[in-house]
Amino acid sequence: MVKLRQYIPRVAAGAFILNSGLTKRKADEETAQGIHGMAAGTFPFLADQDPVQFTRTLSTTEISLGTALLVPFVPTGVVALGLGAFSAGLVAMYLKTPGMTEADGIRPTPQGIGLAKDVFLLGIAGGLLVDALSRKK
Repeated sequence: MVKLRQYIPRVAAGAFILNSGLTKRKADEETAQGIHGMAAGTFPFLADQDPVQFTRTLSTTEISLGTALLVPFVPTGVVALGLGAFSAGLVAMYLKTPGMTEADGIRPTPQGIGLAKDVFLLGIAGGLLVDALSRKK
């Protein structure tokens, strides 16, 4: 059973991610190329994927993860792992994309603020996972 203390951050993260996925579902080809280009620039193994198909797959992933976070019958430990993996990839993209961080490699530039916010999702995932693992049986 999901505890209220777990559900509040689940709703915050889930609604944000679900909205992102639903928005990407409507992406035109130019938008899909931009999304794919940024991802492929950071993760070269994605370069060979079709931009439209990549964006649809990303959209489906976000819709699935957002929904899993929002529905209370998916165990918190499970959604914490999913959110952690997803947000770790986003944080890696932020840290590896040129121009997103200041010279120190951590603090965001004005262009990097949009990606830097993903550290909050990683923090939510960590908090949910610790809470799920430390519950008294």
